[in-house]
Amino acid sequence: MRTNANGRVLHDPRGGSFRFDAGAVCLDFAYTGGEGRYAVFETLHEPDDLGGWLAQPPLGAVMTVPVTADDLVTAKALRQAIWEAARARAAGRPLPSEAVAAVNRAAAEPPLAPELDPTGTATRWAAPVRTTQVLSTLAREMIELLSGPLAGRFRECASETCPLVFVDSSRPGARRWCAMERCGNRHKLRALRARRTTDT
Repeated sequence: MRTNANGRVLHDPRGGSFRFDAGAVCLDFAYTGGEGRYAVFETLHEPDDLGGWLAQPPLGAVMTVPVTADDLVTAKALRQAIWEAARARAAGRPLPSEAVAAVNRAAAEPPLAPELDPTGTATRWAAPVRTTQVLSTLAREMIELLSGPLAGRFRECASETCPLVFVDSSRPGARRWCAMERCGNRHKLRALRARRTTDT
C-alpha cells in the first residue's frame, strides 16, 4: 500500500485545504479526526463515513459487509493508537504501551486478501470485505513502518505550530514540511520578510 500512497486532502475548520501525503495509508487514516483538541477535525461521524474513506484509493476497500457503529468505535481506537505511536516515534520517545497493544490487537485479525480479477490483469480485494480486515491491513502496515527500514524516518513538520507527522520515504531523507504549499511556503514568506527587514 505504501508505494501507492499519495495522501489526502485535509480541511482546516477555519478555512482552507491542502494535500498532505503522510507517506503511508495508515498514517493518512490517522488524520481523519482525533480526540481532545483535534476533535474539530473529525470526519468519521457515522459508519458510512468510515466506509466511504476506506473505499477511496489507494486502499479501495469497498465493504461487502456494512460498517457498524461498533466498527466505527474500533476504527477510531486504532486511529488514535497510530497517531500516538507515530508522534512518539517522530519525537524519539518510547511507544505508548496502550498504542502498541491497540495496533497489535487490530493486526491479529485476518487482513484483506488480494485476488486477480477475471481478466487476470488487475487486482481487487477478495470478498467478503469486512471492516476488521481493513483495520488489520492498516495496523500491519503501521507495524511494518515502525519495525522496518523506514522506522527512523518518522518526522514531525518543521513548523513550530504544525503537529502533522509523516514518514519520509524520499531517497535523501530531507523532507521537512507537511506540505510545501502550506508550512513550507509560510516558512519561505517569513524568511523573505525577515531578510527584507534586515536589509532596510
